[in-house]
Amino acid sequence: MTAHVAPITLDFDEGIDRKTLRRLRDRFLALNAQRWERARSSLTYRQQIVLEILPLVFHVNHPSLPGYLDRDCPFGLSGYQPSSDTLNAARRLARTFSLRDEGKRKPDLDALFLMGSPGSLGHSVASDLDVWLCHRADLSERGVVCLERKAEQLSRWAASLGVELHVFVFSADDWRAGRQRAEVKGENCGSAQHYLLLDEFYRTAIHLGGKYPMWWLIPPEQEARYDDRMRQLVDCRFVKGNDYIDFGPVPSVPEGEFLGAGVWQLYKGIDAPWKSLLKLLLIECYAQTRHWPLLSGVFKQAVFAGESSADVLDPYVQLYQRLETWLNDSNAPERLDLVRRSLYLKAGLPLTRAEASADQWRVRLLGDLIARWQWSEAILVELDNRHAWRAEDVIRIRRTIVAELSHSYRLLSRLAREHGAEVSISEHDINLLGRKLYAAFQRKAGKVEPINPGLVPSLTEENLSFHHQSYQGGGDGWQLYRDLEDPTDAFWQPVIRRSGHLAELMLWCYCNGLLNRSTRLNVRAGRTVASVSELREMLDALTEFLPFPIAPAGRDALSESLHPLRHLLLVNVGVDPQSRLTEKGLHKLSARHDSLGFSGGRENLVVTIDQITFNSWHEVSLQHYATGDTLVQCLKNVLASVAASPARVPDIRVHAHNRGHGAAIARRVQELFDDVLNHFFAGDSGPHPLRYVIEMDRRYFLLQFHGAEPGFVALDSFADLLEHLTLPQARFLPVVFDRCAIPEDPALRAVCQASEPDNVQVFFWLRGQRARIWVVDEVGSLSCWEQPLGDRRYLLVPLMRFLENVLERRMLRQGYSSITSSSVQCREVVLRHGQWSTVRCKDSGHTAPPPGLEVQAVGVQEGDGPVRFDLFCGNQEFTVQEHGDQLIPAVAQFIRSQRRAGADYPVYLTDVHLPNDLAPEAYQQDIQTSQYLYYRSALERLLNQALEAS
Repeated sequence: MTAHVAPITLDFDEGIDRKTLRRLRDRFLALNAQRWERARSSLTYRQQIVLEILPLVFHVNHPSLPGYLDRDCPFGLSGYQPSSDTLNAARRLARTFSLRDEGKRKPDLDALFLMGSPGSLGHSVASDLDVWLCHRADLSERGVVCLERKAEQLSRWAASLGVELHVFVFSADDWRAGRQRAEVKGENCGSAQHYLLLDEFYRTAIHLGGKYPMWWLIPPEQEARYDDRMRQLVDCRFVKGNDYIDFGPVPSVPEGEFLGAGVWQLYKGIDAPWKSLLKLLLIECYAQTRHWPLLSGVFKQAVFAGESSADVLDPYVQLYQRLETWLNDSNAPERLDLVRRSLYLKAGLPLTRAEASADQWRVRLLGDLIARWQWSEAILVELDNRHAWRAEDVIRIRRTIVAELSHSYRLLSRLAREHGAEVSISEHDINLLGRKLYAAFQRKAGKVEPINPGLVPSLTEENLSFHHQSYQGGGDGWQLYRDLEDPTDAFWQPVIRRSGHLAELMLWCYCNGLLNRSTRLNVRAGRTVASVSELREMLDALTEFLPFPIAPAGRDALSESLHPLRHLLLVNVGVDPQSRLTEKGLHKLSARHDSLGFSGGRENLVVTIDQITFNSWHEVSLQHYATGDTLVQCLKNVLASVAASPARVPDIRVHAHNRGHGAAIARRVQELFDDVLNHFFAGDSGPHPLRYVIEMDRRYFLLQFHGAEPGFVALDSFADLLEHLTLPQARFLPVVFDRCAIPEDPALRAVCQASEPDNVQVFFWLRGQRARIWVVDEVGSLSCWEQPLGDRRYLLVPLMRFLENVLERRMLRQGYSSITSSSVQCREVVLRHGQWSTVRCKDSGHTAPPPGLEVQAVGVQEGDGPVRFDLFCGNQEFTVQEHGDQLIPAVAQFIRSQRRAGADYPVYLTDVHLPNDLAPEAYQQDIQTSQYLYYRSALERLLNQALEAS
């Protein structure tokens, strides 16, 4: 029903009168009353209480009413007189409540408004309530903070009654000046929009108490002269300034606001797509039809013209009509159909079963629109049965929504660039919103895409079947079905989703709500060994790792850089790690129980890993490792992510199905990751310089960082490992062995644990008639060899003399010592009470007279060829130039001639001098001790071989 009254015309030049202005104000208040009653009718009885007493709890500061903080909290709503219904509602909450006369105290609050969808077609019992609480401009900062705290407390009280209440506290002066107290969070758009929000406020606001909007009294055609006309009304005393609050005009929306407002609506569309689609399309419409009046102007023009029907002036009806006109002019029927569906679903009013609805005015209003659209019964049934939509339906609809949201964002961005407008949204807020959008919509490798952004209440399935394609004669992937009574039905039943990996399929089901503990599961494993029990265990691990539903990331998290919060490693999903061992019987041949070197064959039982990551922006992703060195590859990637944010080491959890020593495998992998992370990132810093050695699958893996990049070297044997540890280093890198590595060589572990930077250390271990010797140089390079024990007095004499010579030459060349000790440290490796350790030797014996001749070598580097050495035996000189390839035999023959008959002992070099251009690609100012030892060992081996042959 349409109701008209006489139009009102205000001629500021010919004269206006107070009576006409009061009549105009009362016209807005009459419409306001209709909307307020409609807003109440859409709520339950308990929820109506919130709306009823909202003005009263701010008007009085009574300890018995909700939201009370302390006696100093500002209160008093300008000109407000509570109705009897409001007072009765308050007494039902607090029987002791009574309204006290505050005298002529100046009220602290100017006005209270309800804005948005309440009282409109778009409002329902599930909608939220957005309230503007406007305080006087001169209120103290402490008073404003107190009001904000009271608003938060009221929101919590309203939530207990099933109402989502948001109270925004500010002054009209702050609004007009564009001063934002709040940043983007929750329902607050921060700096994203100003005029667009004011446009929405003027056409949707319900006045709850206090001053009236001055905007009501300025004719639409005078909007461009708003400030002049407002001052004329006040200065000439046509209205009392204390009766009205002024938020300013909305002549047009600045171009710079479209991008920020568009991004904000995209942000809101993540969780409430239907409402955001309508608003986003309106923003796009405003941007493309700037010659058309804003909807707030259309609304005010209709009231001035005499329209008084709440149906005709319904904000959502007017919004739809504007979009319909625009999209018809643009010849965009598909987008118009999406607008209609969005409006219908936003209303949340199923017309196929709306006979018992309490708010029949919404049924009638929506029914009139449906009749105009000529929708079929099938369309209504589909939309009204939204709760029964399945994953396939939601995926299809989500694609349409994301495509529309992406289209609008690209268009708004292009408009902002073309017009060169200054974007009104702050850089901080746009970064925040951009990150939220990125986390919700951006596709990334391995990321689990959420398919239900508020489209349906639940996607939970009663029965899910996981089929390996080999079961049907196919490949290695997996297929997901529902409600298969007979496995053969899979040939003609639709596939919900396909995936190459079972863990990815399970994770997708869990994160999108298809799967919970009540879902019946069925598995057709094909060539795999997957089972229902394995899926149940995996579901329990996922539930503990990541509670569902996954909450969106908060403001603080989005303000920081992206980093992982926790990882879940699923080991050997659908795989029997012992299948090869069972066939060979190897697992029965040894007592070795290390899962990375199991049984006599030292087999690695970690075959596959599915790494699930939950990051700080609340994205979930999965990376599958099934080829190559899966465990080391996974470990390297985790280390790389931690290195980017070492103060935030993520939590690592490991799960393996209880098959083939599953519990032991999970425990071993957990220990490995914990140990590695603790060593590289101890103290919430790092990565620390070290080399971490893992023994696995009869091989050795050496992990270390190069800057912030982790890398590993695979070594096929223990000999290869020792050779690699001798290589030169740019800085001191201690060697750390994994807890289960080198069980046959605990002495080496003790040596590495005792190594120190900036020192040259000699370690020895006596075993019967042989001695094992290690030298750890100033940067941690390790040299190792064995030799006959002989006379213990002379065991270390040649080596110590050699090292002292190297050290002395380095000190003389540099002019100062970079080594903290003036002598080489010597330690013996011992086994005491079952524990390996090293003991400092006070007298290493290197002061004893050396046996035999002193043999020295001086290296010469010529071009890119290998280093060649001239040798000096006592006072005798042997040069390459003189002897050529016969240098070594000549020296050996000379040494043999100088010994007593029958004397047989090895030759030891007492000094080696190396050129600084040892490596053709670089000039070395300081040559490492390990490099001297390498050439000493090579020369000694050649000399002793020649000596034996002579």
